[in-house]
Amino acid sequence: MKTKAARLYGENDVRLEEFELRPITSGEILIKIISDSICMSTYKTIIQGAKHLRVPENVAEHPIIIGHEFCAEVVEVGDKWKDKFEIGDKVVMPPVLSYLGGPETVGYSFCDIGGVSTYSIVYEHILDNDFLIKLKSDSYFNGSLIEPASCVIRGYKASFHLDENYEHITGIKEGGKVAILAGCGPMGLVAIDIALHGNVKPSMVVVTDLDKARLERAESIFSPQKAAEDGIKLVFAATSDKDELLNISGGTGFDDVFVYAPVPAVVELGDSILGFDGSLNFFAGPLDKKFSANFNFYNVHYAQHHVTGTSGSTPEDMRDIVDLIGENRLDPSVMITHIGGIDAAIDATANLPKLTGGKKLIYTHINLPLTALTDFEKLGETDERFKVLDKLVKENNGIWCAEAEKYLLDNF
Repeated sequence: MKTKAARLYGENDVRLEEFELRPITSGEILIKIISDSICMSTYKTIIQGAKHLRVPENVAEHPIIIGHEFCAEVVEVGDKWKDKFEIGDKVVMPPVLSYLGGPETVGYSFCDIGGVSTYSIVYEHILDNDFLIKLKSDSYFNGSLIEPASCVIRGYKASFHLDENYEHITGIKEGGKVAILAGCGPMGLVAIDIALHGNVKPSMVVVTDLDKARLERAESIFSPQKAAEDGIKLVFAATSDKDELLNISGGTGFDDVFVYAPVPAVVELGDSILGFDGSLNFFAGPLDKKFSANFNFYNVHYAQHHVTGTSGSTPEDMRDIVDLIGENRLDPSVMITHIGGIDAAIDATANLPKLTGGKKLIYTHINLPLTALTDFEKLGETDERFKVLDKLVKENNGIWCAEAEKYLLDNF
């Protein structure tokens, strides 16, 4: 059958093409990709091409399909998996195929599967290793956000502290103080949500961002008053001043600091506000392979400061996010600020650093220019469909929702 996909041939060379997808084997599954969320990592892949660690050297001859934050439905099941999967199942998957022992990753390394496609093949080895996960949800967009959200929870799990015997206790500190720096971008919003509603409860969460519009949006989504009812002091601060942040912490510094911007000054700020036995997680991946920042190693020795970095997630992390969403404790839809069709995917990805807002969500079976949710009202003056979408989104506090998605898929 034919599939349409955005295929990478080399540096800044991505093409939207329709081509013949081979028949599946008895050990494979054919999926229909419905939605894919654009990741900054894919932008980095586009500009680096074969120089990227996860992209094959022969990509010019064997182009790969980009996109890895997808949600799909099963449309054909090989005989081997008929007892486990059914046609119509919603599915998601972690892209980093760690069991292969190398850099191979969906959205970076393969010709038959990727998020920016209409149909893809799930390989037998992916299924053998239980990397295709069923999702019970009334929407597809939440499925596309599970992978980025799971990367955030991986960062939370990677933080660690020491007990009296210097044994590692993984995860953020129970009842501790958390700082999320440059934290009002799409991934930062999930970090706030997990801090407030995850399995480990801090006593304080401080979120900084110098973009006041992003800071105000974050505060409109996550209410400090509601957090206080749950026993958490939530503070939003438009500052990069060490003394101001230490004062907010009560002079103790922070037990867990998350850095969401690959900027040396932000890393150094995070280092300077760590408390005793504090853990800094450098989440934001830099483009520069020589990226560095000053870190106080006196405090590493005498104040037990720790630093960790995480990239990607595991199937366990994704299942944890699925559970949190299923329990209505986590709502990753706060990340989405734009939607578009498959025709908008390449341009949006290639220009991602220049675009404002949060996550850009692509629906692969429609054509639609990349459109901000806040533009629905204006577009609705001449297009009744956008008038309906605007109403549905506004009724949901300005956040993309299942009702809006269903209307989009039925009418565009």
